[in-house]
Amino acid sequence: MFNLANLENLIDDNTDDLLRLAFYYVKDLQAAEDIVQDVFIKFYETQNLYKEQGKLKAYLKKLTVNRSLDYLRSWNYRKVFLQNKLVSLTKGKRSDYLVKKDEQTLIGDAILELPLKQREVLVYFYFEEWTIAEIAAFLAIPQSTVKTRLRRGKELLRPKLEGIEWEVLMHE
Repeated sequence: MFNLANLENLIDDNTDDLLRLAFYYVKDLQAAEDIVQDVFIKFYETQNLYKEQGKLKAYLKKLTVNRSLDYLRSWNYRKVFLQNKLVSLTKGKRSDYLVKKDEQTLIGDAILELPLKQREVLVYFYFEEWTIAEIAAFLAIPQSTVKTRLRRGKELLRPKLEGIEWEVLMHE
């Protein structure tokens, strides 16, 4: 059982990783913050159901992924997504490139445009530095599927990152 001090340490130690993970799924910082908050609340309320079978961090990440996927399936997300699309269409092609984005931002933006299946394996492999076996176990898919999604994700990124020398795309 976690007491309040232990829970505070747990939150301090894991918030950044979980926030980053949720953001890569939902592409919205406020929604990601809400998801991470929900994960910690759910964990606190149901901590007696948690069985120490592995790392707590992996368990929290799985809760975050599941909550993020629930959010993406929700009507609220679809409504906000549609509203944002309509607003961007009415604004037209506005040129906000007076300040050039740095390379990391461009890569992050390009990854966020990928389909979820390719995006999640790229994030785990390159940003979280997980092995293919770890990703396969976490997502409950075969290792060959992870390899295929990585390859396909890099193929989809290549035209988006033309002109940027990202070492992942250069060593193919």
